[in-house]
Amino acid sequence: MTKKLLSAKIIPAALKSRNYRLFFIGQGISRIGTWMTNVATVWLVYQLTHSALMLGIVGFISQIPCFFLTPFAGVILDRCNIHKLLILTQKLAMLESLILAILTLSNSINIWYIVGLSLFQGLIDAFDSPTRDTFIKEVVDKQEDLPHAIALNFVLVTGTRLIGPAVAGIIIVSLGSGYCFLIDAISYVAVIFALSSIKLQPQIVATQKANFWQQFKEGFAYTFASIHIRAILQMLALFSLFAMPYPTIVPIVASEILHGDASTLGFLTAAAGLGALFGGIYLNIRPIELHSGKLMLFATAICGLGLIGFGSSNVLWFSLLMSLVIGFSGILEIASSNTILQTIVENDKRGRVMSLFTVTFVGIQPFGNLLIGSLAHKIGAPNTLIISGSFCLIGAFLFAKHFPSWIPKP
Repeated sequence: MTKKLLSAKIIPAALKSRNYRLFFIGQGISRIGTWMTNVATVWLVYQLTHSALMLGIVGFISQIPCFFLTPFAGVILDRCNIHKLLILTQKLAMLESLILAILTLSNSINIWYIVGLSLFQGLIDAFDSPTRDTFIKEVVDKQEDLPHAIALNFVLVTGTRLIGPAVAGIIIVSLGSGYCFLIDAISYVAVIFALSSIKLQPQIVATQKANFWQQFKEGFAYTFASIHIRAILQMLALFSLFAMPYPTIVPIVASEILHGDASTLGFLTAAAGLGALFGGIYLNIRPIELHSGKLMLFATAICGLGLIGFGSSNVLWFSLLMSLVIGFSGILEIASSNTILQTIVENDKRGRVMSLFTVTFVGIQPFGNLLIGSLAHKIGAPNTLIISGSFCLIGAFLFAKHFPSWIPKP
């Protein structure tokens, strides 16, 4: 009896679902490679151009497809087999990383190849991100475990964010960026195998015969008619514009402010990952009924303070501490908003609503990348970070003042 109780406390309930366990393990291996590629890409861009503006442009190119295409992807998700679609996106992502590795290792890489491949990855992500969010519900045996499965998924994403960048920094210094891309390509084998091993009950998509454009408009109408969903997306849009793009200029901070190298960049990114890991664990063990709009507002304000502190720092230990704060508050904002949406949305509209969540979370970021890259080019990275943090604080204050109770308890 004691062993059973101990097991129940140690092993999260969602991991007892075989399908979710396969999904979790496969994604975990692949995500390490993805974070390695993210770090190696921004460092390679900076090495090739030494331009803050170009860092912002590459970030913009890689994420702008989500803004335009993901709303349409949401309709497709509500009409097709998302299991097969997810396997397809992983195969395409593996191809992109493999091409990037070949070009870099053969010394054929240039900034325009990176821009083109970043656009290709952005097109993949426009479908992959909402598919991944929607698929979680399909692989959990008990629906009461869904909120914790979502939180646990963020623990996975942020835990790999801790490992991947640190490993990337070491590999870039010792072997070069190309090997990070190669390891990422190989890591997709694990997730493709895991997804192929998942067994799901055949499901009939009730809206499959409905008119595509009718469903498209229905998704928008449903989303914006709900004051709760609309408020969550508004708060997330503010966060995505001013806070989420900050990694775009972290290479400048690592190199010019802290006088470090690729390993410094890796440690700064890993510190943010450690903070995000703590945030994900906190959300996983915290009772879901306590998730509220207040948590989102708190997270935005704390992230604003972290950005201001990060921009004001010129010593490594304090920059690492502020990175941890940014990572912790960031995951509280993103995961809590995702969890609330997944809890209150109707099942037959889940794909469309989560696609708009992806647009708000990922699709807004390219505009933030371009804005922050341009500002850093004009006024420097530290001032840009301080301005971004200030907007987060102002936004949190305004939302707290005008919308004191705009999100229900699930």
